Amino acid sequence: MVISDEGARLGAEAARRLAQTGLYEFEPGLSDAEFARIEREYGFEFADDHRAFLSAGLPVNLPPEEGQTWSEPWPDWRNAAPDRLRGHLGWPTEGVLLSIEHNGFWHEGWGERPADGAAAMAAARHHLAEAPVLVPVYAHRYLPAGRGSHGHPVLSMWQTDIIYYGSDLVDYVHREFDEARGDVDESWNPRATVPFWRDLL
Repeated sequence: MVISDEGARLGAEAARRLAQTGLYEFEPGLSDAEFARIEREYGFEFADDHRAFLSAGLPVNLPPEEGQTWSEPWPDWRNAAPDRLRGHLGWPTEGVLLSIEHNGFWHEGWGERPADGAAAMAAARHHLAEAPVLVPVYAHRYLPAGRGSHGHPVLSMWQTDIIYYGSDLVDYVHREFDEARGDVDESWNPRATVPFWRDLL
């Protein structure tokens, strides 16, 4: 599978930086056949940089610490049970639905909220099914799906509390895993690229 040069560069650099931290071991990267199976089975295509990152090596999860929200924060695209991966893929949408059901959230682009709770949830599910797919990178950090695309900001998704966690995949690895993650860069100004989700930032 041919991907863009810049997508390949970003993904390889993010993988190199993660390896340099020494925090994780790596299995061999995903093969073209494995990418094809995953994309067919789960109905999305990886962005070029995300694909290059996973083809460089598959990060191995550490034993979970007590109280850790995610027992396996790195999606195990090779061996995880399909229900686990579907749950990880569905996390952003399910989070919005929780906010609709319990916190009164409603996206203004959807028109007037139905008065009936069940009708509101049904309408929200319909709208969310049309929103771009987000693919988990690590725990509740996500990149948009989309072959031929790269350089999207990494988003941290917690119901409708969505924030930037990196201006791109390389910057994300730096901010999440490098020792320098506490550094503040005044010029840092990521721009979300993905419809609907960017409205919630």
